[in-house]
Amino acid sequence: MARYIFITGGVVSSLGKGLMAASLAALLQARGYRVRIRKFDPYLNVDPGTMSPYQHGEVYVTDDGAETDLDLGHYERFTGVPGRQSDNVTSGRIYQTIIAKERRGDYLGATVQVIPHVTDAIKEFARADTDGLDFVLCEIGGTVGDIESLPFMEAIRQLRNDIGRQNSCFVHLTLVPYIAAAGELKTKPTQHSVRDMTALGIQPDVLVCRCERPLPPGERAKIALFCNVAPEAVIPALDARSIYGVPLQYHAEGLDTAVLRSFGLPAEQSPDLRRWDDIIDRLTNIEGEVTIGVVGKYVGLQDAYKSLHEALVHGGLANRVKVNIRWLDAELFEQAPDDVAAQLEPCHAILVPGGFGERGSEGKIASVRFARERKVPYFGICLGMQMACIEGARNTAGIAEASTTEFGPTPEPVVGLITEWMTAEGLQKREAGGDLGGTMRLGAYDATLAGNSHVASIYGATAISERHRHRYEVNVHYKDVLEAGGLRFSGMSPDGQLPEIVERPDHPWFVGVQFHPELKSKPFEPHPLFASFIEAAVKQSRLV
Repeated sequence: MARYIFITGGVVSSLGKGLMAASLAALLQARGYRVRIRKFDPYLNVDPGTMSPYQHGEVYVTDDGAETDLDLGHYERFTGVPGRQSDNVTSGRIYQTIIAKERRGDYLGATVQVIPHVTDAIKEFARADTDGLDFVLCEIGGTVGDIESLPFMEAIRQLRNDIGRQNSCFVHLTLVPYIAAAGELKTKPTQHSVRDMTALGIQPDVLVCRCERPLPPGERAKIALFCNVAPEAVIPALDARSIYGVPLQYHAEGLDTAVLRSFGLPAEQSPDLRRWDDIIDRLTNIEGEVTIGVVGKYVGLQDAYKSLHEALVHGGLANRVKVNIRWLDAELFEQAPDDVAAQLEPCHAILVPGGFGERGSEGKIASVRFARERKVPYFGICLGMQMACIEGARNTAGIAEASTTEFGPTPEPVVGLITEWMTAEGLQKREAGGDLGGTMRLGAYDATLAGNSHVASIYGATAISERHRHRYEVNVHYKDVLEAGGLRFSGMSPDGQLPEIVERPDHPWFVGVQFHPELKSKPFEPHPLFASFIEAAVKQSRLV
């Protein structure tokens, strides 16, 4: 039976529970254990798929088509274990399932209540699909004291009793603030947070204390005394120069050792951390720098492009260069068209990421034109590929009115709504007026690459699988005229109906992809497209 580690947060949000969970899983994995991480989100949305990126950051998509919290991206990047539908659940999904059962009469006339029905559903989720695992790490979203998270707290309290105390561990992440006027680190917020936990029937086994300054032994002992944990189970967590230094930092402070001891497991043997040492070496001993201009519409919140940011860093790791990202608001390019060249000229490469809606689209198209005409490396992802096709249609294929039906009726729908496509389960159909949630082309799909194409040489293969999240697609009926204008369709769905990749053979590096390659990139295994893109940026930096 798998052992469970429940990770909670207190005092304030945004302390880094997701990174801590990912780092702990990586450390256990480095000791030879098989791990999986799950996220419990207390909000009432069924999933984050319909939420604004400014509300919740990016939506991370798994191979099996789940739209999930961005923390699942951290989990995958740190462990290499692909996420699944069963790894993220929300209050909305729990209640949706329970209400559907009640409507069917599955409860046989019983009064449906939070306890036991909601808590049982949460426990069922936590225990499902865990065969062959040594540890299941469950991160509880939000902060202790939030009314939304109470059913989850009660569920994990019950689950410890169900599986036995010897098979569970509670790790609580808190804040130890530094008060400059007093010149002291204050432990009282942590004490109150643990008191709130114990009032819910949960006694933390390990405390992870986020702090700006080193935690003195005296303060560490004070926390241990008042919070009823062993001194060695109070783990300081200071800011790291890079998120990829966090596993090494937590190991140095004894996090994995404390967790294993709480299970009564041996912790004397050191984990194999060579992959993490290599990553830090590549981050520290760089051989140059490049500047990448990212032209998007959600640049005010970097979490909206979290996986993209990390994939660019991974491309830098592959080339031993530091990647400086210049976040550019596409909408500002529309308001001041003359600024396009001034803003993009300092960039060694340009990337237009995915997004939805018309706002900023003309600014993105202007960025594509700049990259094409100036021979600057260009990478278009999802909407970025569609904008590349519309720019090519307008400026190299003679289709002046080229546009996308996403922005309204158009006489030249170079990009249009996908109404049907094939999946492993059969033909999928969608209607323009249907629901928005969970109705896109989601998850991993195969693509076939032209053997003599640039992308085939980058991948080293002609058959690939990548993750998708989109509702609109480049119209294959425009393929011939766009190719006559110099834009080659070098990747297609296996049935030849859906364009997956375009490139420009007459350009140093110009690639547009309908999928999201950033979702599969890892620091120890950079995605080949990002590694090649940064390599092209390095070459461009030597020309300017």
